[in-house]
Parts: sequence; structure tokens; C-alpha cells
Amino acid sequence: MSLLAGMDTRTSAPPAPDEFATRFAAALEGYFRDRRDVDAAADLASEVRAVVLSGGKRVRPSFAWWGWRAAGGEVRGDAAEATVRALVSLELLQACALVHDDVMDRSATRRGRPAVHEAFAARHQRSRWAGSARHYGDCAAILVGDLALAWADDALVTAGLSGPALRRAWRPWQEMRAEMMAGQHLDLLATARREGSLEGALRVAALKTAAYTVERPLHLGAALAGAPADVVECLREFGRDVGVAFQLRDDLIGVFGDSAVTGKPVGEDLREGKRTPLMAIAIARATATGDRAAARVLRRCLGDGAVTDRTVAEARSALVGLGAVEAVERHIDALAASGLAALDRADVDDTAREHLKHLAAKAVHRRD
Repeated sequence: MSLLAGMDTRTSAPPAPDEFATRFAAALEGYFRDRRDVDAAADLASEVRAVVLSGGKRVRPSFAWWGWRAAGGEVRGDAAEATVRALVSLELLQACALVHDDVMDRSATRRGRPAVHEAFAARHQRSRWAGSARHYGDCAAILVGDLALAWADDALVTAGLSGPALRRAWRPWQEMRAEMMAGQHLDLLATARREGSLEGALRVAALKTAAYTVERPLHLGAALAGAPADVVECLREFGRDVGVAFQLRDDLIGVFGDSAVTGKPVGEDLREGKRTPLMAIAIARATATGDRAAARVLRRCLGDGAVTDRTVAEARSALVGLGAVEAVERHIDALAASGLAALDRADVDDTAREHLKHLAAKAVHRRD
């Protein structure tokens, strides 16, 4: 039984709907419509637009908006409209992360379409250009991610925020960008060093995903509204716990998710050798119990051998049999409960509190 059963989106009604999703979609379209880009960057700009507009659940701007509302930010008015426009920056930052992450992980697809580096490589091959198609694709994708990051800064600075609001927002924005890069680097280091500790994997999850998915967007929205320090701290604590739970759910989806829903190949995280908390728990349990067969197949997924469809099936079976999946599910519930306790301590708007609880439930129970 989930500790979030009382607010589980699969079993209970969400709070009354709000207009943020519609308003944000219009702000996103408006940002791209109003861009004036140099012709030489047209190919890169087109890919940024495609990545941002091809899908996504808009998790980050949603948490940021309800951080704004929780701290007393108004629903309507000039400040609210400027805030909605400013949150476009979060989707552009996410686009940067996705494009670069796909290059680093050698992911072939993203949201059911070729990853950016694959699309550029295919163009190189079709055109019979000189040099390596793979190298060209990687380099072009890096530039697409860089452009998305530059546009993210532009979106925040040109949104029409007041001077004091922009100054308050700038610190969490700086921290969020740096934490995202630091988490990605730690992930690279863990792979290069063949590290597999649970502590290290959770540290990567906290920085690489949790901070810029939930914690800092909440911080950003609250800062824009001028929230006091105690409210910011409670929202950040809530965000840290829910953000790590979000990543742990993502790890389970990356191994057991339905490719028709995720737009990714079955067991892609196993094929890419991702060193997740799920894998760390499983390998530790296989070692402790002397299950050498399970340890061998799991380590093969971490780069010690070829990963075939059979390997993926065996690894999935080992993860369940060793109790690693159950352990991760329990940890997700514990983190969610801890986060909700922090939210309940916060002196925030009750309507916003309910929406944040609903967003948390969607984040930790999602299937894609």
C-alpha cells in the first residue's frame, strides 16, 4: 500500500483544475514565435524548438508556478504573467539537459523520435558529407544544447520581471544550472571509475535530476514571490525528497517501462549501463547472498560484456528476485512521506499545498 494512497492520482480526484497549463503553453509558443535568430543558427534553432514542443509533461514549470502560488504569488496581473513567461526558461534548460544527456548515454531516441545527435548524423550520411557522421551528429547536438541553455537565460531575463524579482530569482537559477552540470559530471565519473555505491548513486540522483526537476523550480517560484526563508526551506526540503523519488521512479521505468508509453526501447537503462540506485542495491544484495549468476548478469549491464535482449530479460528477473525493485518502491514511499511532512510544516496557501501534493503524486506514480 503506497504511503501516498490518499492522494494517489490513480485512485483519487485531483484538485480543481487551473489555467496554468494553457497559459504556459501559450507563453512557450509565444517565446518561439518572437525569437529572432541569425540565419546561420536556423538548423540549431529548429532542433531546440522540436525538442521543447515535441512533448514533455512540463513538470518543472508546474512545480515552479505552484511554488510561486504557495508563497503568495497572485493568479492574475502583470507579475503573474511575467512569472509564467519566465518559467519558459525551465523547459529550455530541460532541453539542454536532454540533448546533452542523449549524446553522453548514446541514446538513439527521445520521445519516440530520433535523438538530436542521431538526426544530425543521419543528415550527414544522406548528404554524403566529409568526415565522420557520428562525430558531426555529436558536435551539432552539443551546439543545440548550448543554444537551448542560452535561450533559457534569455527567457528568464526578458520575461518582464521586476528588478527585485529578477534579483531574487537569479540565485536559485544559478544554483540550478550548476547543480545540473555537477550531477551529470558525477554520473560520468561513476561510470569511468566503475563506482557502484548506493550513496554515490543517490548523490547523482539528487543533483542530476531532483535539484533541477523539483527542488530548484520550487525555490525559483517562491523566490519570485518574495517568500520568507522558512517557507523556502520547507519547499526545498519537500522538493529534494520528491525529486529523488521522481528519479527513482524514472529508474524503474527505464528498466521495466512499456516502450509504447515511454518512447524508449525496452530496458534501455540496462543497455546503456546506467549506475542507478536500483542497480547498486541489486548488486550489493547479490554479493551479500553469494548469487554469482545474478551479480554476473547485472555487471554485464554495467559494461562488463555485451547486453543482448536475453541479458536484459535476465537482469530484469534478477532485479525483482533480489528484492531490489521492492526496496526502491519502499524508498520512494518513504521519500514521498518525508517530503509531504515538510510541505505540511510550511506556512503556504492551502490551495497551492493541495496542488503540490497532487504534483508529487503524479511524479512518483507516473508510468512514462
